[in-house]
Amino acid sequence: MKDRRPLDALAGHWRSRGQTVATASEPAIHVAGTDTYTWLAGGHFLIHRVDVRMGEERVEVIEMIGPYDEASRTCPMRSFDSHGGFVTMLARVDDEGVWTFEGETERATLTIAEDGGAMAAVWERRGDDATWRHWMDMAFTREG
Repeated sequence: MKDRRPLDALAGHWRSRGQTVATASEPAIHVAGTDTYTWLAGGHFLIHRVDVRMGEERVEVIEMIGPYDEASRTCPMRSFDSHGGFVTMLARVDDEGVWTFEGETERATLTIAEDGGAMAAVWERRGDDATWRHWMDMAFTREG
């Protein structure tokens, strides 16, 4: 099995809270729920389940992360949501343990606290003019 230690930092159950950034046409939307990361048997893929409320709307996501490639320090991510959406992203971890998740239209920077008990993510979306715009801030607290 390849080195999966960087992904181990995500494994567990997290309480998630945050909000989207208000724009001229849309108010900020509060986000709250849970994120759970568990290893699929064999240890090659990390399963990420999201169950949140974005305002009054419930959103569920299942994501497969992996396999982790130690040489490039990357892994593919494929997510499927309860609204029929499908997204492919590439996850990359730097020497400080900061993760970047990037797809065609969304990207996030995830920082894990040194003690492993909390995470913070800044999400961006690509606008029609191809520039990245701040979309959402999330905070995660490990449970159990």
